[in-house]
Amino acid sequence: MKNLFIAVLLIACLAGGYQFWRQSRSHHPLASEANPARQVVAQVLSTNINFSVTVAGEIGPAEQVSVRPEVNGRISELPVDIGDRVKAGALLFALDDKDLQIELDTRKQEIASAQLQLEKAKLRMEQTERDYQRDKSLFEEKLVSEQVYETSRQVWDSAAKDYELAQNSLDRSRTTLALTEEKLTKTRVKAPFDCTVLTRPISAVGQAVSGSGGFNSGTEVMTIANLADLIILAHVNQGDVTRLKMGMEVRIAVEAVSGLIVAGVVERISPQATIVNSIKGFSTRIRLKHTDERVQPGMTANITIPVASASNVVAIPLAAVFTEFNPEKQQNERFVYVSSGENFVKRAITIGIADYFFAEVRTGIEPGETVALEKPAADKVVEAEPARASGKPSGQAPILPRNT
Repeated sequence: MKNLFIAVLLIACLAGGYQFWRQSRSHHPLASEANPARQVVAQVLSTNINFSVTVAGEIGPAEQVSVRPEVNGRISELPVDIGDRVKAGALLFALDDKDLQIELDTRKQEIASAQLQLEKAKLRMEQTERDYQRDKSLFEEKLVSEQVYETSRQVWDSAAKDYELAQNSLDRSRTTLALTEEKLTKTRVKAPFDCTVLTRPISAVGQAVSGSGGFNSGTEVMTIANLADLIILAHVNQGDVTRLKMGMEVRIAVEAVSGLIVAGVVERISPQATIVNSIKGFSTRIRLKHTDERVQPGMTANITIPVASASNVVAIPLAAVFTEFNPEKQQNERFVYVSSGENFVKRAITIGIADYFFAEVRTGIEPGETVALEKPAADKVVEAEPARASGKPSGQAPILPRNT
């Protein structure tokens, strides 16, 4: 008997709980048996709508340089390492210049020897020229033979040629010296601008490197970049690229730095589409207007591209907008179900811009009315009312978010 009493009591409690749940559920005509707490209606309101699209891109430096020596040699100085910030004109690395210093001394000695030969050739040329001028005068006065005159002239011509050869030899020596001095300047490589060292494949002093004039373009010693000038290279879907314009300002959120939002400017849009990850789009370059020390090359950024906006317009949730094909007009028409007591009135509307949550309604409803978020049962829908003006139009063509 005791067990029977407990069973009856348990059944009674369950029945009472179920009845209480039935009475406490929503009495709205669209309330769901499966989920009575779900929102099924929404109020028409006045709000601002800002429609934008978001694309991802990778942050990188606007200027990145692969630093390679112009001449062959061995690393003698390597004062910077990865992550170091270097001022323009500061030393990045130096090559051992002992061989070039020896070559420089040799070139200087060659110049000294060439100068001595030139002076001797000049003295001889001047002497033979005086002899030639004297013999010429004597020949004109018929005091010396023609043979003496011709011999004197030939000696002077030979001395003049020797002087010219000595001058050319000196010029060649000076040119060779200048080339050696230029090579010496190339053994010390300095930063071309304020930069940060990104990579440094050369690990130690003493390692041999080849110059960039060789067949393999030289040995890369390090890569540097100006991290104060950053850009983003983004692959923009072909459906969104038409919304971009040169000089347009966009918002950039850096994933690695929580809460960081920076401004950027569209700097370049590729004129030709490419396919990346099976998506056809256009390479777009965006320059950051201001940089943050926490932002590093390689970080992912989400770029928000503004498309359209409207202020203080009549709006409803997107779920309240229904679409139906009109065979007479051969086009889709949009409408809403406006709450009227226990029933709903099907009413045609015209919409303007929309974001991913709300749609602007230009005609058909007014602020304060209530619309259904789900299609009501057929017996709850009354005859449709004519469309009525609502709010103020935004003056823009209807824009709905594109499915991405």
